[in-house]
Order: sequence, then structure tokens, then C-alpha cells
Amino acid sequence: MLLGFDPMLLLTPDLGLVFWTTAVFLVFWFLVGKFAFKPIAKAIKDREQTITDALAAAEKAKSDVQQLQADNATLLKAAKEESALILKEAKDLKNSIVAEAHNSAKEEAAKIVANAKLEIEAQKKAALAEVKNEVSKLSLEIAQKVIGRELDSTKDQQNYINSLVDKLN
Repeated sequence: MLLGFDPMLLLTPDLGLVFWTTAVFLVFWFLVGKFAFKPIAKAIKDREQTITDALAAAEKAKSDVQQLQADNATLLKAAKEESALILKEAKDLKNSIVAEAHNSAKEEAAKIVANAKLEIEAQKKAALAEVKNEVSKLSLEIAQKVIGRELDSTKDQQNYINSLVDKLN
């Protein structure tokens, strides 16, 4: 025993120590049960409800995001189809305008050619009429000169006509 302390007393407690220890423990347990267990249980239940609500909100947000993605994909597909339709219409319009311009150019060229042919024909007729007038004038002049001088033979008449033509040229 060192300084009046018996270590055996720790292993064999007396009845008073056991009584007071048990009494203090029961009072402590009563106080904790009365004042601490209900707030702790309530805090745990509130925390559990908060976690459940947060998980539900996360699921709802996830489904909303998926719905928005599906809507975006649908809108994008519709926009692509509409742009393809607009491009097709523009291409068709361009082709029709080009074809119309081509046809009108052909028609205009055909009109120009027809007008040119008519003009050429008119000028040809005018030239032929002018040549006929010139020939008739020359014939009249030649006839006047031939009649003005009588020739005895056909050969003399032919020579005289040729000399008059040479003079006129």
C-alpha cells in the first residue's frame, strides 16, 4: 500500500459507492431522456426530411432537364427541317427564274432573228426593185439610142448595145 491507498478497493467497491453511482446514473439518464432525446430525435427526423426533399427536388430537376433536352432536340430537328425546306424552295425558285430568263432570252433571240430575216427580205426586195428600175431605165435608154439609129444587121445592133453598156458602166 502506497501512501494509504489500497488498489484492491477498486476491484471490490463498497455498497455506498454502488448506490450513489447508480443514483447519479439514473438521474442523468432521466434528464437526458427528458430534455435531450426528443430534440435530438426531432433534429434527426428533420434532417432526414430535408434530405428526402432535396433528393426529390434533384429528381424533379433531373427530369426537367431531360424534358428540356428532349424539347431542344425536337426544336432543333424542326428548325433543321424548316431550313432545308427554305433552301429547297430557294433553289427551286432560282431554277425557275433561270429557266424563265433562258426561255425569254431564246424568244427574244428568235424575234431578233425573225426581224432580221424580214429586214433582209425587205432590203432584198427593195434592191431587186431598184435593180429592175435601173435595168428598165438602161433598157429604155438603150432602146432610145437604138431606135434613134437604125442598124442594118443584128451584129451591128449587138455591138452598138455593148458599146452603150460599156459607156454606162
